[in-house]
Amino acid sequence: MNDTTERLVDLCGRLREVVLPSLGQHAARDHSGIAVGGDVTFGIDELAETLLVDYMRDELPAWAFYSEDGGLQGASEPELILIVDPIDGTRPAAAGFEMACVSIAAVPPLPAPTMGDVVAGVVQEIKGGDLFVAEKGAGFSMKRSSGADIPFLPTERTDLESLFWTLGFRGRPAVVLASVLEELIDVSSVGGAAFDIGSATYSVTRILTGQLDAYVDIGPAIIEAHPWVEAEFRRVGRGNVLCNSPYDLAAVHVLCREAGVPIGDAAGRPLDDKPVLGSSAEYQLACIAAGNQELQDSLIEVVQRGIRHLRDLRTP
Repeated sequence: MNDTTERLVDLCGRLREVVLPSLGQHAARDHSGIAVGGDVTFGIDELAETLLVDYMRDELPAWAFYSEDGGLQGASEPELILIVDPIDGTRPAAAGFEMACVSIAAVPPLPAPTMGDVVAGVVQEIKGGDLFVAEKGAGFSMKRSSGADIPFLPTERTDLESLFWTLGFRGRPAVVLASVLEELIDVSSVGGAAFDIGSATYSVTRILTGQLDAYVDIGPAIIEAHPWVEAEFRRVGRGNVLCNSPYDLAAVHVLCREAGVPIGDAAGRPLDDKPVLGSSAEYQLACIAAGNQELQDSLIEVVQRGIRHLRDLRTP
């Protein structure tokens, strides 16, 4: 583990410490503002954001950072830029569930860094403390809070009927999303399971552990194919499009790449050229990840079929 990665691990731990006492507390669910991307900032988010700002000012003043709630901050000519989601899974965290993580990725201070430029990524579960670390070109590790290795067990399953998978529902119009994913939801409903876990990082790291087979979150692809649905996304998102931003996926993207686990957009294209600093609609990402390439290909086929067949729900 190099010095940069050690810094990311330390920051993850500090953010986890400040959030842990608030898990499941009613005050964690208080609304304290609106994040730069348009999502609600909860009380528990504010705690984490305050710690992040203080840590970067005191410990890493020569670095910049982009966070979910504050946007780009820190040094104006940074040595490195961090992409931080202090709590990925705010709603599960506020409810006291385990499906919440700290997610941090690092990119060089390029004029327009992309997902492919990420040099390190760290994800730590807030409740349990399990730690997932990747360095570009140097592999990855998965450790329990005790220090024991977590087995790397991506699924070998390829049939959709037994699929255990997760999707993102927050801020997505229910009828539109369910219409696109109808085939996948129905085929896996009895022999498998569909979950809304509420955290991209928790979902994707479960693919590495083998607890889940796939992650499907494809809002931007639906909007691109059917521009009329953007109004529906904005209706549900209180005027904003609330799909995955780069800070949701930057760390798990490098984890998957180092682990050899397929991850890409809804058409199977790599995410490497996607800008990593931003959170508004034009920066948001469709994402499909799976435990093996054959399963990934099947998911892409089903999702593309669902997108093609989506009818204009504004008409009778």
